[in-house]
Amino acid sequence: MNFSKEIDDRAFRLVGEVADRMGREVYVVGGFVRDLMLGRPCNDLDFVTVGSGIELAKGVAERLGMHKRLTVYANYGTAQICTHGLELEFVGARRESYHRESRNPIVEDGTLDDDQRRRDFTINAMAISLNDGSYGELVDPFDGVSDLKAKLIRTPLDPDTTFSDDPLRMLRAIRFATQLQFRIDDATFESICRNAGRLEIITKERINDELGKIIRSPRPSVGFQLLDKAGLLKMIIPELCELKGVETMDGRGHKDNFLHTLQVLDNVAAVSDDEWLRWAALLHDIAKPQVKRYDPKLGWTFHNHNFIGEKMVPRIFRRMKMPLNEKMKFVAKLVGMHMRPQSVAEAGVSDSGVRRLITEAGDDLGALMTLCEADITSKNPAKVRRQLDGFAALRKRMEEINAADDYRNWKNPVNGNELMEYFGLPGCKLLAELKDAVKEAILDGRVDNNHDAAWKYVLQIAEERHEDLERARRGEWPE
Repeated sequence: MNFSKEIDDRAFRLVGEVADRMGREVYVVGGFVRDLMLGRPCNDLDFVTVGSGIELAKGVAERLGMHKRLTVYANYGTAQICTHGLELEFVGARRESYHRESRNPIVEDGTLDDDQRRRDFTINAMAISLNDGSYGELVDPFDGVSDLKAKLIRTPLDPDTTFSDDPLRMLRAIRFATQLQFRIDDATFESICRNAGRLEIITKERINDELGKIIRSPRPSVGFQLLDKAGLLKMIIPELCELKGVETMDGRGHKDNFLHTLQVLDNVAAVSDDEWLRWAALLHDIAKPQVKRYDPKLGWTFHNHNFIGEKMVPRIFRRMKMPLNEKMKFVAKLVGMHMRPQSVAEAGVSDSGVRRLITEAGDDLGALMTLCEADITSKNPAKVRRQLDGFAALRKRMEEINAADDYRNWKNPVNGNELMEYFGLPGCKLLAELKDAVKEAILDGRVDNNHDAAWKYVLQIAEERHEDLERARRGEWPE
């Protein structure tokens, strides 16, 4: 099989010419070859040469006049050139051996055959020659072409060896199956199940990288179901596994919250590429096992699972060594608020409820509504229609109220410094109570949303709380 027409490109020709002048074999390998056959774009080009990859990279950089864009990783024997939106990576062909307690291999120089044997899957072990006499010829010792056609993930060698040597490959198998919508070969998947415990030697950062690629896939539920079936999910996010199952009391059962969660995740993925909104979908019901109760009158209840789930998010992110920044706060906020739109809608979309929702959600209101609509997974068409109609009415009223007065960026018309100066107060909790009283009155619609009306209301409160103000001035109010 020859791909000379498909790779008739200056970059490939130049790499081949430099290798020929150096008397070296050179091949483009791995993901580019796979994606070429699948018709998928790929801007990361991996080149393997028999000999020093760094020397070849330097030769290519010299021909391109791009010495400043050459990065050498001497410890790994690799080099990279970034040019015109492409990343050209060079490595020498090598063979690897492993100690059981580490995923870091002992690396030795090798042949192309050695290099292909160390690859994770057959679809990633194909190579195309760039040398003049064999330009475009496919080298496919493990029949990766057939596996591509069959949409199959399979290891080149014994899967137990492949996964024991580098357990990260178990996650990569599931990631590729999810991204490409392929099936994992039975023997390969059984090996993943046998070797699941080996994942403990992989760093959280590398696990998160693969997990992120799964969650960014078109149907991320596929990956999480495979992770669960293989016994890997309980090692990564055990809280998700606790959502599984249905319990019945007095003939009344609740839905399987694990399957529900995955459906919500897919629903979000169908309308949004936002990775962190997808994380919010994955974790939105994470606290349900902790608060699940059965009430003979009400049936199964999960009171406050949203608020407890919000507190769990930072702990989960910290344990997984995920970012503890605004992204984490966004996920936690949505988990904490995901019941609010439904409660506002069911209460009849009152203006005060709408104003509070807009104010508290702020710039994340659109993401929150997307999550809440995705959370509708009932099999009852009438119930689904009723909930969707409620959210539609809520959206309409939010637009109307926000158009009249921008509550999404709402700020209290009365500030603390103003209160301290006028009433002669030190910093204390009474200031916050006064500001909260103004906020509640504005959101309830009892006071207009402007400074004059708000200040008039403050003076009214001050008369009612005269004694409290005096105590605060004397420093007798808690800070």
